Amino acid sequence: MSQNSTQPSSRPGKEASSTNGQSKSNLDDAKSFYDKLAPSKKPKTPKPQNAITIAVSSRALFRMEEEQKIYVERGVEEYVRYQQEHENEPFQPGAAFPFVKALEAVNSRLRELYPDSEELFDIVLMTNNHAQVGVRLINTINHYNLFIERFCMTGGKSPIGYLKAYHTNLYLSADAEKVREALEEGIAAATIYSPDKVVEVSDTQLRVAFDGDAVLFSDESEQIVKAHGLDKFFEHEKAYENHPLAHGPLKGFLEALGKLQKKFYAKGQRMECPIRTYLVTARSAASSGARALKTLRSWGLETDEALFLAGAPKGPLLEKIRPHIFFDDQMFHVEGATEMGTIAAHVPYGIAQKYNKPSSKKEPVSKE
Repeated sequence: MSQNSTQPSSRPGKEASSTNGQSKSNLDDAKSFYDKLAPSKKPKTPKPQNAITIAVSSRALFRMEEEQKIYVERGVEEYVRYQQEHENEPFQPGAAFPFVKALEAVNSRLRELYPDSEELFDIVLMTNNHAQVGVRLINTINHYNLFIERFCMTGGKSPIGYLKAYHTNLYLSADAEKVREALEEGIAAATIYSPDKVVEVSDTQLRVAFDGDAVLFSDESEQIVKAHGLDKFFEHEKAYENHPLAHGPLKGFLEALGKLQKKFYAKGQRMECPIRTYLVTARSAASSGARALKTLRSWGLETDEALFLAGAPKGPLLEKIRPHIFFDDQMFHVEGATEMGTIAAHVPYGIAQKYNKPSSKKEPVSKE
């Protein structure tokens, strides 16, 4: 009787012990498997409210001309089918690709200096593509080892309404109409264009060049030029030299860049800072340059270099700077920059848009 009562009671304990040991072994095996899959663990994505968010359309980041042709000529169903059939073929890099790579290089340096900080660039892929195209986009991003974790795929609808929800600091697109929509919503935005020739850019230092009026500043001075000519403009700028200009659509982006620069300065790395900014303006230094510089000073901002061209073409000088991106409100300067090999972005803001007439080769197509 006592033998029978003791034997059954011992078996469950042994089985439980064996099961627990096996479960632990399985968990250890699984952990070891996933550790081997990802020997270089990706860094943690920062919270949107702490990051500088750059929203980039799929056609800005990658070259999709062939796919766009299918969409236009054969319709959306054939377009999606083609994307699925070619989902293991990565897209070629587009106009915004070097800019995004430079942002990631800055992030790497920031993480070295501030391991726990979330004040980093966060790239969001913002596209009106259908979700079925997402597999090819994900495969392409992994192919190039890009750190893009946030996607917004709107299935044919405009993604502009989501930009504020993503805390967007800058939106880059190949679609001029979507860029105008974003600017109307108060979001810094520009239409990006590929250069006519390939020029190597730095892979260790992010270089961003800005025009002044109607980009960093308001179009107040542009309005005077268009209405009254250069002489009246020079008189006005001299009289209002100590009156700061109102801010333009990309002032906030320059401010964000300056904030990150100061994090490097605080560690004694001003001369080794991986961000460099440029003011490249058609203004004359002697006649109208002081107001531009004093305006930046009044905002607590600066650019590393200020280049006053007094009406001379910007393309040759930009070829020397080799920025990852150059922002201008006038298509004349955008086209001149791309002809010399600079990736340029048009900011369709202010009175100059009444006079902008982009050439047919610079007309962006609408599908993104």
